[in-house]
Amino acid sequence: MGFAGAADAGETLAISADEDVVRVRQLTRTVAVKVKLSLVDQTKLVTAASELARNTLVYGGGGTAEVTIVDNGRRRGVRIVFSDQGPGIVDLGLALTDGYTTGGGMGLGLSGSRRLVDEFDIETAVGQGTRITVTKWAR
Repeated sequence: MGFAGAADAGETLAISADEDVVRVRQLTRTVAVKVKLSLVDQTKLVTAASELARNTLVYGGGGTAEVTIVDNGRRRGVRIVFSDQGPGIVDLGLALTDGYTTGGGMGLGLSGSRRLVDEFDIETAVGQGTRITVTKWAR
């Protein structure tokens, strides 16, 4: 685990029902504790993971969440990759606008989730799905 970008083998959870969103939250919390994120950072990451898992279910028609411990040589963190084969995001700029929501979730939307994590990357293509990668580093 010593070199930059090292990662533990992650755990992948299917997201196809409400219970799966809960399981993503629980796994995220467990892994966040393991890498010694502060309580505040645990809460931020779990909140973002919950919102993104719900988006994967509701807008992506289901998909997966892969939770991995990462190490950049200076500190450890948690990386979560949410993937779906849904319709994709037509207007990514709009979807990332503060306050933009189509309803349903906690109202955080993508912009709120992005603010809760240290790194946020999104790849989407209309008709091909969406892949969102978030990382939260231990301080």
